[in-house]
Amino acid sequence: QLQLVESGGGLVQPGGSLRLSCAASGFTFNYYTIGWFRQAPGKEREGVSCISASGGNTLYAVSVKDRFTISRDNAKNTVALQMNSLNPEDTAVYYCAAFFGRGIATLKGTYYDYWGQGTQVTVSS
Repeated sequence: QLQLVESGGGLVQPGGSLRLSCAASGFTFNYYTIGWFRQAPGKEREGVSCISASGGNTLYAVSVKDRFTISRDNAKNTVALQMNSLNPEDTAVYYCAAFFGRGIATLKGTYYDYWGQGTQVTVSS
């Protein structure tokens, strides 16, 4: 069955970096748009970044633009989120998600049909 598994979360000091990875299986990966979302305690889920099926279109939330970079490797069925200059406001559970989007890139969570279990990112000194 379709599966998304996140990895790479952890504890990092402010100003540090982390690289999250989303490994996909059970579907034709290169037809699917992949997004990263996050949810902090007491806050609504927020779209962070997404990448279209071919990798040609990407979107970033204003809060992470110029700090985060999304990429995908369709040969390996993986999507990475490189996060630099992290600050405490980036603390959240990060989820990857997928939908049959082809060239579409959107940060609207309602578009996404499949979700991973999440990985915790904590930014603290």
